[in-house]
Amino acid sequence: MQLTVRDVAGLLKVTEKTIYRWLKNGSLPAYRVNSQYRFSRAELLEWATAHQINVSVDVFREPSETEVSSHALSEALSLGGIYYRVEGQNKESALRNVVSLMRLPPEVDREFLLQVLLAREAMASTIGDGIAIPHVRNPIVLHVTEPIVCLSFLEKPIDFSALDGKPVSCLFTLVSPTVKAHLHLLSRLAYILRDKSLRGILQNQGSREEILSGIARIESGLKQDSSEVKTGEDR
Repeated sequence: MQLTVRDVAGLLKVTEKTIYRWLKNGSLPAYRVNSQYRFSRAELLEWATAHQINVSVDVFREPSETEVSSHALSEALSLGGIYYRVEGQNKESALRNVVSLMRLPPEVDREFLLQVLLAREAMASTIGDGIAIPHVRNPIVLHVTEPIVCLSFLEKPIDFSALDGKPVSCLFTLVSPTVKAHLHLLSRLAYILRDKSLRGILQNQGSREEILSGIARIESGLKQDSSEVKTGEDR
């Protein structure tokens, strides 16, 4: 379901006037449908993360989410793996090395995946504070059976043309079997990366155990918050 200006104002905890101001200066991603603005939930999360804007937990409450509700980010990351000291002289060589490390089925064309990731990065990078989230817009063509999130720590920081100007040393790469699963994990990752404790662990290139337990902790709290909201509505 696409979001309206009122929806977005509530999710970003700002006034509708602020939303229209962001739309006027062209910074907020939106679409015009019959003279009305509409927004993609996933793109909204990407934009909010890049601009360090807090969002409401309600951003995850979409109708018909039963298909993706069981896909935890910590589980997808366990499947995809965490890698350290990944080499790369620039964005393309770093992404090429990341793709070569990913745990993908043999039928997946890794060169095709690399080119799709590079094309996506050329449009916009969902990054900030030394972290990037390379991902594809058409995950269904990659023929994976489960969502995969790969975390790579680069040997040395690389310029990814980040909005904050900082070089990137931490890459989360997403590949999913369906669009719904992909958008769900992308949104969840964008939300989780707002946690200062987890960001500190990532910036210090913490152990696999620290990273996975940190993400699981935040997901547990997110699930509890969503349950409390639902319980309140049922009263």
